[in-house]
Amino acid sequence: MEPKKVAIIGAGVSGLVACKFTLSKGFIPIVFEARGDIGGVWTETLQTTALQTPKKLYEFSDFPWPKSVTEDFPKYDKVVDYIKSYADHFGLLKHIRFNTKVQSIDCEGCSDEELEGWTLWGGTGEAFSERRKWRINVVDARTNVPLEEVVVDFVILCIGRFSDVPNIPEFPPNGGPEAFKAGKVLHSLQYSALDFDSASNLIKDKQVTVIGFQKSGLDLAMECANVNGPKKPCTVVYRTAHWTIPDFCPWGIPIGFLYMNRFSQLLIHKPGESFLLYLLAILLSPIRWLFSKIVETHVMKKHRLSKYGMVPDQSFLQDMSSCLFATLPEKLYEKVDEGSIILKKSPSFVFCEEGIMIEGETKPIPSDLVILATGFRGDQKLKQIFTSSTLRDYMTFHDPAVPMYRLCIHPRIPQLAVVGYSESASNLFTSEMRCRWLAEFLDGTFKLPSIKEMEKDIAEWDKCIKLYSGPYFNRGCIATWHVCYCDQLCKDMGWNPNRKKGFLADLFLPYGPADYASP
Repeated sequence: MEPKKVAIIGAGVSGLVACKFTLSKGFIPIVFEARGDIGGVWTETLQTTALQTPKKLYEFSDFPWPKSVTEDFPKYDKVVDYIKSYADHFGLLKHIRFNTKVQSIDCEGCSDEELEGWTLWGGTGEAFSERRKWRINVVDARTNVPLEEVVVDFVILCIGRFSDVPNIPEFPPNGGPEAFKAGKVLHSLQYSALDFDSASNLIKDKQVTVIGFQKSGLDLAMECANVNGPKKPCTVVYRTAHWTIPDFCPWGIPIGFLYMNRFSQLLIHKPGESFLLYLLAILLSPIRWLFSKIVETHVMKKHRLSKYGMVPDQSFLQDMSSCLFATLPEKLYEKVDEGSIILKKSPSFVFCEEGIMIEGETKPIPSDLVILATGFRGDQKLKQIFTSSTLRDYMTFHDPAVPMYRLCIHPRIPQLAVVGYSESASNLFTSEMRCRWLAEFLDGTFKLPSIKEMEKDIAEWDKCIKLYSGPYFNRGCIATWHVCYCDQLCKDMGWNPNRKKGFLADLFLPYGPADYASP
């Protein structure tokens, strides 16, 4: 029997690990990458960008960082080198078609009525069907000239959640970017695509206003402050203060001991938990509160948040459960003190002729350049890639993260998986575990449960995440449930979920990529 062909769309971190693990099972991976290089979002980033998590967490389980990289939070160039070394080591480059953009994918061999009538995924709960195929429509990314269509047995979408489609806020009439006459408006996506010299020249000697205070906004503010200093301060407009941690060791305690071990999972409610575990999470809730306070008091003392009016209203646990926490760039508040960065909190803003006008103020913020660090609409990319209007409807939701079983399988779309649309304390770690699980599924190690059971499981995950994230609900965030989630994947694959030696070690030591290097 001929090996099955698996199309992998995207050669970022998720696409590379998907290629590696499908290859290890004897499948033929065909990786389509629109850019001319691997690395995904790391190929177009800011000069100041560094890892948000310690490299020990952002690591391939079977390919450690080189000893020459000594810092805990390496800069973007070392991350790119590490990713390229991984691809070279496992011989992945020969399976990648560079500068090849996938325009659309089309499922052949099943009707809309058949899709609606299934009780099992794909009708059988198995990965493949001989009569169903995916047709991949591709063009040359440099010339837009159509290339030969490719027919495959399975598709893995690794097209990324934080790229390509910017999230642009909605504005009232005459309040959008068209009202801004004095300068230019960019999204962080456009700024990141510039080479470093062009980016520096663009902001040099300009009054820059950055909208947003998550990872991109933080890095943009630092970049502007470094270039212009207090002579041309960068104004940062944000709606909500979130917890920006200075390091991963609050009060000297590695954060993994608070949130990434098995004991931490006993403190929270989990999908499908027994009554005993439900009761235990209630009884241990004071410890859950204490862990959150340990992080909060550390951040408040180190950053003097009260001085800057930056104390969040919500707990650190709520931010972590929504994946809204970030690592603060070094010396950011020193830049605030020297006048290079000005912080402005406002629930809304509109553009005006001179710049932007924020709610609660009567004078505009004069600007030469406004950069929107307002995130991305990865859900739109997922939706738009399908030729079928029915499949597009299945991928249409009000939340940027589509509800999927094990965070990668849509219960109604056969022979397709999505990797890289969830968030955790380490997205590489999560993607690698998911690709291991997916490779075992493709290899027939297990079948999927019924569609009804999968939808019930998705609903249970949503319920737990909403319980702790509140108004910032993000169904793609499993940062608080990382060990629990990996346990589910291990049980499906027939692995022992307890990865440590000894009861106490398994209960209290933090879990990391190296714990899952082999079955």
